[in-house]
Amino acid sequence: MAIRFEQSSKLLKSVRYYTRTFSSAPSTSISAVSPLNFAEKPEPTVEKPAVIKPSSSSLIDIHDHEKLFAPLSTTKLLRAAFNLHLAAVEPVVDLGTWVMNSKLVDVNLTKEIVFGTVRHTFYEHFCAGGSAPEAENCIRKANDTGLRGMLVYAVEHTDDNSECDQNLQGFLETVRTAKSLPPSSVSFVIVKISAICRMSLLERVSHLLRWQKRDPSFNLPWKLNNFPIFSDCSPLYHTLQKPEPLTLQEEKELQLAHERLQKVCEECSNANIQLTVDAEDTLVQPAIDYITYDAAISFNKKDKPIVYNTMQAYLKDAKDRLFLAMQASEKMGVPMGFKLVRGAYMSSESKVADSMGFESPIHNSIQETHACYNDCASFMLEKIAEGSGAVVLATHNVESGQQAAAKARELGIDNGNEKLEFAQLYGMAEALSFGLRNAGFQVSKYMPYGPVEKIIPYLLRRAEENRGFLSASNLDRQLMRKELMRRLKAAVL
Repeated sequence: MAIRFEQSSKLLKSVRYYTRTFSSAPSTSISAVSPLNFAEKPEPTVEKPAVIKPSSSSLIDIHDHEKLFAPLSTTKLLRAAFNLHLAAVEPVVDLGTWVMNSKLVDVNLTKEIVFGTVRHTFYEHFCAGGSAPEAENCIRKANDTGLRGMLVYAVEHTDDNSECDQNLQGFLETVRTAKSLPPSSVSFVIVKISAICRMSLLERVSHLLRWQKRDPSFNLPWKLNNFPIFSDCSPLYHTLQKPEPLTLQEEKELQLAHERLQKVCEECSNANIQLTVDAEDTLVQPAIDYITYDAAISFNKKDKPIVYNTMQAYLKDAKDRLFLAMQASEKMGVPMGFKLVRGAYMSSESKVADSMGFESPIHNSIQETHACYNDCASFMLEKIAEGSGAVVLATHNVESGQQAAAKARELGIDNGNEKLEFAQLYGMAEALSFGLRNAGFQVSKYMPYGPVEKIIPYLLRRAEENRGFLSASNLDRQLMRKELMRRLKAAVL
């Protein structure tokens, strides 16, 4: 009895602290239509979030907090609740962003203090560790709860060829780590092309591809047979003047980029692990699509795609580009997989377009983004039902998850169908992840790993999208608070 009282007392102190903190926050309803998604930033909105009401017809139960969070220990739940709350406090996010972008991180003493603080808060919450073995351990723990891992060596944006080679080795190690894990525990390995091809070269190639879209007679002697990269509504404002052809050295470097990705693809193919190429900003996305589709044409054989591309549904041309790419893949007999996200570069995209006097490539409203995402998801699910295509539905939006789950059931797509995967970021949308898992679907968590200093850009995006009390983490925070209170009462009584 004394032991139980001591345990209850410790739990009471912890829960009282966190619930006092949470209760000081403005009260908001649970948002059914959050603007956030897999690897994306929030779009300003003044809408009052809708309230999700339990429905007996819904396949995803996100209200039974006891069942949802049953796999999580109270310690992990407390830590998660604290970090999500901290990320929702806008002054904290503003200060953290300022510090990380300031020269303070160039001074050894302050750098150690800043990185130490980040490591024990946001880094531990949103990242799988600093090395491949740590990420492996994190994936095993997630798999114990019924979730799978998308293993992400979180490097990006290099402009040095030697760094590209180093990053390649990191990606190859990632594949080997994934291969060492139980087959059911890892769904994908993730690659960013900007980590294995210089950013300035990606810009050059993108300019040349855009100009050829303007002028089909414009000759690109290095261009390989490929899927369509643009649609008629794709923005071309980044390239206003005819670019100079690639130099012989640039052509060699482009070939090196192809070869680096192919080495990763070969490793994945031999290990029977699927590979997804992440989307980046529109300045370099045409080159990323070009390199990715070339790898897909080479490695996607028979009925199972190895290489997946990523479509950002907040872009106005996303749906058209998806349709065109799928149409071309079917015509060429190349199975193609896509990861659907809402988008991750909203602020930078709008700023660049505005600075050049052009309309933003992002949808004008969050409703349009939601509609585009749901249309793309429905289209890909129909393709799967017809026997072509594969999709990762990466979303933090409960309504999108519910609609996609219902559509999959309607089309007769089995729970274990390897061509359908739902996904959320590690440390976010836990209720949706466990809700989908409990409904029988395959669910993965996007798990980045790497040294703190390399993962800072990723962490800043996570902090940005969690800011404010109308963020995507609002649902998790409310449900976690209820579950902590339930556990407290159970421990006391």
